[in-house]
Amino acid sequence: MEYAKPAEIERESMAIIDRELRARGTAVPPEREAVVRRVIHTTADFEYAQTLRFTENAVERGRDALRGGVIVTDTNMALAGVSRAAASRLGCEAVCYMADEEVAAEAKRRGVTRAVISMERALREHPGAILAVGNAPTALLRIADAIEDGARPALVIGVPVGFVNVVESKERALAVCEDCGVPAIVAMGRKGGSTVAAAICNALLYAAAGLLDPAARG
Repeated sequence: MEYAKPAEIERESMAIIDRELRARGTAVPPEREAVVRRVIHTTADFEYAQTLRFTENAVERGRDALRGGVIVTDTNMALAGVSRAAASRLGCEAVCYMADEEVAAEAKRRGVTRAVISMERALREHPGAILAVGNAPTALLRIADAIEDGARPALVIGVPVGFVNVVESKERALAVCEDCGVPAIVAMGRKGGSTVAAAICNALLYAAAGLLDPAARG
């Protein structure tokens, strides 16, 4: 069967994902389905059904925070992947400070990554934002430190990809968020990336804006 329209392709892709999850005996709690399905749809990797970890009510609280809220990403690639149309419906702003000249200068002066400085700026200027980290474990570690010091972002999305400090940063961030009552969605292990961060943001945006059905997006 041929599918000519993007909405048809996406619907069939989600149907395939659902069938394969059932075939694998993988049950995803209903409140987390939109996120898990969107990440698998983006990556074609069913391992995320096991490795995505959620703190209690993370999806619900993340959706609520999108209305009139702010998403801050750690890469411009993740920012580019966030649905501006869905964000606009909710009055939500999406930003990234990684290319900011002041961020670069401060990172050089202090001898740290731009990702660290960009998240410090996010925590300062948007204390109740959703922080989406898809690339830099240093950003995730800085967020964890800030939470221990009293910061309370609306949601932490921790899905950096790689080999150095990646696993450790995710484990620390999840533990700190759980201890401090901060909502978090974290992809345990080495896998992740900017596309995964954007996929999680979009799953929450679509759910909050009533756009999970691709036909509703026009």
